[in-house]
Amino acid sequence: MGENGAGKSTLAKVLAGVVKPDNGRILMDGEPVRIERPLDAQRCGIGIIFQELDLFPHLTVGENMVIANLRFQEAGIEEFCRPFLEQVGLARGVNELVRALPIGERQLLAIARALSMDARVILMDEPTSSLFDDSVERLFRLIRDLKTRGVSVVYVSHKMDEIFHICDRATVLRDGQTVDTIEIAATSPAEIIRQMVGRDVIVAARPYRRPAGDVVLAVDNLTTAKLRGVSFELRRSEVLGIAGLVGSGRTELGAALFGLDRVKTGSMRVRGEPLSPRSPRDAMELGIGFVPEDRRLEGLMMNMSVLHNGTIGVLEGFEEWGFVRSKQEMSAWESVARRLAVDCASPAAPVRTLSGGNQQKVLFARWLLLNPDLLFLDDPTRGVDVGAKQDVYRIIDSLAAEGKGIMLVSSELPELLRCCDRILVLCEGRQVAVYDAREATQEQIMTAATNFAAGNRN
Repeated sequence: MGENGAGKSTLAKVLAGVVKPDNGRILMDGEPVRIERPLDAQRCGIGIIFQELDLFPHLTVGENMVIANLRFQEAGIEEFCRPFLEQVGLARGVNELVRALPIGERQLLAIARALSMDARVILMDEPTSSLFDDSVERLFRLIRDLKTRGVSVVYVSHKMDEIFHICDRATVLRDGQTVDTIEIAATSPAEIIRQMVGRDVIVAARPYRRPAGDVVLAVDNLTTAKLRGVSFELRRSEVLGIAGLVGSGRTELGAALFGLDRVKTGSMRVRGEPLSPRSPRDAMELGIGFVPEDRRLEGLMMNMSVLHNGTIGVLEGFEEWGFVRSKQEMSAWESVARRLAVDCASPAAPVRTLSGGNQQKVLFARWLLLNPDLLFLDDPTRGVDVGAKQDVYRIIDSLAAEGKGIMLVSSELPELLRCCDRILVLCEGRQVAVYDAREATQEQIMTAATNFAAGNRN
């Protein structure tokens, strides 16, 4: 456990042979080992599921599982991979390209690959960040099964309920140092949070919101390659939650609004005007913002600076005679960076050097600078620690108070119930329910999200 930048992912990468330590020792079964590259870690029986998935999008599911896998011995790829894919519940063929998989299914693939390497120690860095409750529970069953087989798991997560549900002990890191290692049964979430941040964190309840205003977005019978007949309205000052299992169409709804997926039938209207974006640029000009689910592949330019990733959408406003007015650009960035509490050594640093949570904040900052009327947030707190998550909630609350219409996709049902006014549930591309968030329960939402998939199509 630890805040963003505490050193959790770096520690996991050291043990996996991706980052070399400056000093210290690593012991396996009480004996020192040298881990200088990933194959060394694999030979020691250490496997890892990275927070930022290390998959090859242009290769197939099967190729991603067998590449550099010391257990694969010229057997058929199908025969080798199928048991592990079934174990994690990934119903994909081994010949499907990874780039066609949504982020949640890529996460399941990464877990299946780690299991296929028969590791004695598995490092899991935010393994449920893109999984919905059904896949999370399947992962927990896998972890329990691994424990009975003598496999140890190092589990990095910002989700306190997961830590108390699955873990035996917790080591807390702060600023790259160990604060404490404690027995889960002998501590509380509040105590762990205090150790993580060095202070008490106030979990803010959702403030009172004024009644929703005029309709900012109207969707009628929307059908795409994934969605089928989706209809709803979004009003100003309203937060509409989008719930559903992995592959339910949550991300595809945002892609249709933002001009990334072609609309087959149906209509969309923004502020009463027809919406048919042919590209993200069209959507942005109509006042629509979109925070994608996968920040690395779809949101950020990883080798560009923190500053330029944040301001790239508004550079025209700082331009004069073909040059960017750097002082104005920096001033705009600093105001939004303070609002989001972005933690980085320098705005000139490459965004890839930031922790996952701070990368997400940079992406969020880009849209705050653009100031759209409608904002589609696809899992905006994925990989964000408990303190920063409260910051994001406050930003969502303040944007709604300013009259923005917000659509919030989340794999965490408590997050939807805390942030949203209404919750729309999708299943297999269809709209199956809409709930008032003040009256809905997690059980109701999960029942709706799974009922259609289970065969109840009434």
